[in-house]
Amino acid sequence: MPLISRSPSSSGLLPMPGSPSASWAVYRARLVSFFQAADTHVLAAFWLFGLINNVLYVIILSAAQDLVGSDVPKGLVLLADVLPSFFTKLIAPYFIHKVPYSLRIIFFAAISSVGMLMIAFTPADKSVGVKMAGVVLASLSSGGGELSFLGLTHYYGHMSLAAWGSGTGAAGLIGAGLYVVLTDWLGFSVKNSLVASSFLPVVMLVSFFLVLPRGPLREESKSRAYEPLLQSDDGEARNVDDVSTSNAAASSLLAPGPTALSPTDADPWSRIWANLGRAKALFLPYMLPLLLVYVAEYTINQGVSPTLLFPLESSPFTEFRDFYPMYSFLYQLGVFISRSSIAFIRIRHLYFPSFLQVGNLALLTLHSLLNFIPSVYIVFVVIFWEGLLGGAVYVNTFADIMETVPFAEREFSLGATSVSDSAGICIAGFIGMAMEVWLCNYQVRHGRDWCKNIRAS
Repeated sequence: MPLISRSPSSSGLLPMPGSPSASWAVYRARLVSFFQAADTHVLAAFWLFGLINNVLYVIILSAAQDLVGSDVPKGLVLLADVLPSFFTKLIAPYFIHKVPYSLRIIFFAAISSVGMLMIAFTPADKSVGVKMAGVVLASLSSGGGELSFLGLTHYYGHMSLAAWGSGTGAAGLIGAGLYVVLTDWLGFSVKNSLVASSFLPVVMLVSFFLVLPRGPLREESKSRAYEPLLQSDDGEARNVDDVSTSNAAASSLLAPGPTALSPTDADPWSRIWANLGRAKALFLPYMLPLLLVYVAEYTINQGVSPTLLFPLESSPFTEFRDFYPMYSFLYQLGVFISRSSIAFIRIRHLYFPSFLQVGNLALLTLHSLLNFIPSVYIVFVVIFWEGLLGGAVYVNTFADIMETVPFAEREFSLGATSVSDSAGICIAGFIGMAMEVWLCNYQVRHGRDWCKNIRAS
């Protein structure tokens, strides 16, 4: 797969501060151009779509320890929260376009609310399986919602993609922070916090039916099928809309994956083998560092963080359950900051932060075993640093693809590489389930039974 080198300017990214091409005039002109003629109703609607579609996923992970207690690995919650969404994204593109958007939004909002209510109203002494069934419903809603909202961006242009991407980034920070505020600061019970969260999908309905302009959707009502790529004489897909390079860079960076397209006239097996060849070329430069950083950070989050406990008198908390939500919030804060920094900071060597993340995993695992870090505030800093590294690798991986992969292969490359984060999360879920049990049992054998003093709510 041929690679091309692009400057930040030509790729639509802002130049690095301090570089010869950087100036406040350049930044101002680029930002004004980016937001010029943007419909604020479209921006608001898609930002809320991204926020609400992803925020329940984050709340569930933040509440993992409260949902299952100390006797069940938190990696089980991660897998229940990720696998259904992952398989939905694999299967649904082949039939979901036959369902009108209005029905999809109502259905996904309904099952996500039902899932959260199932989690909230299942008593602590009942089967964890009922709570996990609620998590599965919320996960199905998130995966189907992502496919649908990405499909909607086809009718509303690149700024809708930018707003969607911003909303999904904010979901991590707001979701983790909301759970901490409700349970720790406002004193809500876990049940009441989850019941309150179950009403958040109503915002999605309001955004779609009241905020989003409906004009562009009239075109959707004329055809329920995906639009195929037009082919040139040599079989290569051509760019029909002649989208500017800067708009393509911005929208592709913020889009979680490619939209599904109807089959072309090319032989299906030829397309499969061609795409496998492209994916092979992407593995070492892009897929592997992204996979590595996700395995490391989600192993920390679901396998190690639940055991990073300190005596209550030396911490700002009154209960051992309070540590885990705070770790989740600090991690999401780091992710949000680093994902928002791509216009100003570029990292070219993706393996370096990935290896640093593996170092974080080793450091925190050793502390869980040996208890040598003197203060929980140091762990707070490490968890925040973990979030910065994870978000930086994610966004810079796709920025590199935008700058080096030819336009004709870019959409496939972005989508194929995004598989790495889902795969990394799934791998980390299995590792985390075993790791948490091992670390907790080790601590108990050495006189630290704090991890056993947490009960499901």
